[in-house]
Amino acid sequence: VQLVESGGGSVQVGGSLTISCAASGYTFSGRGNCMGWFRQAPGKRREWVTSIYFGSGSTYAPDSVKGRFTISEDNAKNTVYLQMNSLKAEDTAIYYCAAGGVCLSQPGPYHHWGQGTQVTVS
Repeated sequence: VQLVESGGGSVQVGGSLTISCAASGYTFSGRGNCMGWFRQAPGKRREWVTSIYFGSGSTYAPDSVKGRFTISEDNAKNTVYLQMNSLKAEDTAIYYCAAGGVCLSQPGPYHHWGQGTQVTVS
C-alpha cells in the first residue's frame, strides 16, 4: 500500500490550495474504508484535519477547519483531495493523508500513511 500526497506549496494568507493523495495497492470500495488528513507543524503534535468514508461520502472535521477545508474522493482514481480555502498562517504544516477502517480523530486507527506534503501560508 502506498499513499502519495501532492500539490503542497506556498500560498498567501486568505488564499486557497488543493492537495491530493493517490493510493496504490489499496482499493477504496464499499463501507469501512476511511481516508483522513492530518497535519503537523514544527514542535507540535500531529493534528487531525478531516476524514471521509468512501462509499457513503460522509465527512468529518473539527471546528478549526470546518467551513474552510473540504475533503472529497474520486473512487475511479483512488484519490482523495483536500481543498483548503481562507488559509491562515496557523495552517502551515506538513499535511499527511492516511487510510484506515474507521474515521476517528486520532492517528492510531489509520494503518497506512503518506510521506506528507508541505503547506506554507504567509
